[in-house]
Amino acid sequence: MNYKSLIAKTLMPYVNLSEAEIAALLENPPKADLGDSAFPCFNLAKIQHKSPVVIAQELAASVTANLPDYLQTVKSTGPYVNFFYNQAYFISENIKEINTAAAHYGQNDTGKGQTVLLEYSSPNIAKPFHVGHAFTTILGASLARLYESQGYKVVRLNHLGDYGTQFGKLIVAYEKWGDEAALQKDPINELLRIYVKFHQEAKKDPSLETEARSKFKNLEDGKEYETKLWQRFKDLSLVEFNRIYRRLHVDFDCWNGESFYSNLIPDVVEDLRSKHLLEESEGAQVVRLDEENLPPCLVLKSDGTTIYASRDLAAIMYRYKRWHFAKNIYVVGIPQALHFKQVFAVLKKAGYDFADNCVHVGFGLVKFPDAKFSTREGKVVLLEDLLNEAVNKTAEIIRANNAERQQEMSEAEIAQTAEKIGVSAIMYIFQKSGRERDIVFDWQEILSFEGDSGPYLQYTYSRAQSILHKAYNVPTIEPLPATDTAAAAAINAVAVQDLNLHESTYALVKELAKYGEALTLAVKQNEPFVVTRCLNSICRAFNRFYTNTPILKAADAEKRVLLAVCRATVQVLANGMQMLGMDTVDRM
Repeated sequence: MNYKSLIAKTLMPYVNLSEAEIAALLENPPKADLGDSAFPCFNLAKIQHKSPVVIAQELAASVTANLPDYLQTVKSTGPYVNFFYNQAYFISENIKEINTAAAHYGQNDTGKGQTVLLEYSSPNIAKPFHVGHAFTTILGASLARLYESQGYKVVRLNHLGDYGTQFGKLIVAYEKWGDEAALQKDPINELLRIYVKFHQEAKKDPSLETEARSKFKNLEDGKEYETKLWQRFKDLSLVEFNRIYRRLHVDFDCWNGESFYSNLIPDVVEDLRSKHLLEESEGAQVVRLDEENLPPCLVLKSDGTTIYASRDLAAIMYRYKRWHFAKNIYVVGIPQALHFKQVFAVLKKAGYDFADNCVHVGFGLVKFPDAKFSTREGKVVLLEDLLNEAVNKTAEIIRANNAERQQEMSEAEIAQTAEKIGVSAIMYIFQKSGRERDIVFDWQEILSFEGDSGPYLQYTYSRAQSILHKAYNVPTIEPLPATDTAAAAAINAVAVQDLNLHESTYALVKELAKYGEALTLAVKQNEPFVVTRCLNSICRAFNRFYTNTPILKAADAEKRVLLAVCRATVQVLANGMQMLGMDTVDRM
């Protein structure tokens, strides 16, 4: 239930502001004794030419005289109007809404009829899928789900790095040092080996770089030999990438890589030239962006070959013609911020207004204590190795916990549970903080069953789920009966009003009610972190509720309400974890 909207509608008859303007001004009071929501009167003081303190007093009196059901009381405190919710009404209405909407709770259709393109992951062909790719892949997939939760049509794009001078280097390396048997057996590692070998040898023999540029020029010109070899490298790489994507629950609607746009670049160059935007600079073709305080954008190199900017310009123009996007979002690391500023500025200068709908969503770095990695040097931390380590460490924790609790889990169940917890723990760590913050891996923190971690969310979910299963006398591995859902949506304010519920119940429902707003804010800021923060607050509130409330021992009337609150908690946690690409587990 949107209480901001309710309060805004309540205040509208007394202030000369729209519902949206009032809702935007509402604040969360810093202390519980100041109510559940507060409206500051400073802006009204300028309009009404009165003291904000006097306005707050008048508004509080006016609302109190016609107090709606959802409010318990209204008070003025200095220049603020403080609203205290009717707790019974709040609990019953929000729990009914959650349990009725179920998997759709928190979603809306504000983006209906609009298309959002999300480009993420975009690994380089013939190179291993290392942990650096995890950030863009996990972040982008979550943003796609978040935009869909707001009614947008989302097109997931994997802009593969399948073009560029590195392929000239790889072709030369394969000719000189390639091992065909190794390529068939372990293609990515063999391609990495010869790529590293190229850079080692090029330091001693610079002519290799010239040879590589020539091979790439042949590839751009469509020469049969280079094209066939390039296609083979690409096909082998996609087999490896798809295995990782399946494990991360990631998919795409479009796999057009850089090479797809190569044939479109001449038209883009001609367009820029006809608009007198291209200039020669040391033999290369550039667009000057002095008016934007940006360095010139290189479109064509001096040898006539293309570069990232020219391919991105062609890609944006193609995408707009095909999808007429409302937003074209690039989930790419912060170091590429200047590149995207230049590309978007070139489009704008060329008269394409859809440049304003192109957005770069940057993110930080992935770090390991005392470790750096580079593809050129062969020092990489493979994402698959990281996932495997997380799963193996989780399995060890589960076995130790089972021994301590004298709980029996088969090795098959341990393996299945460890996969869900371990992979989800990695998914969570990339989304637990603002995306621009660097990630430093700490296994103790990542796999902790307490605090700000993926396992903590899953543990809380399984704890709430176990209460429901015990109440309905069904094994934890089976779904709950339909009667549970019906009962959970049937509570009413009158029934709740007659109960003496612990304050932790209301505190938990308040956190659950914030979920829909968290989804909206996450989309507005392109920040899945908003959802992880919301879910973590729900978990802390639930565990306080669990500690303070003997749910299964409560009297029947109270028990029905408490179980409905448990059911709503399970639902919101399941919805939120699905939004983040995480799995739920029934027992740990």
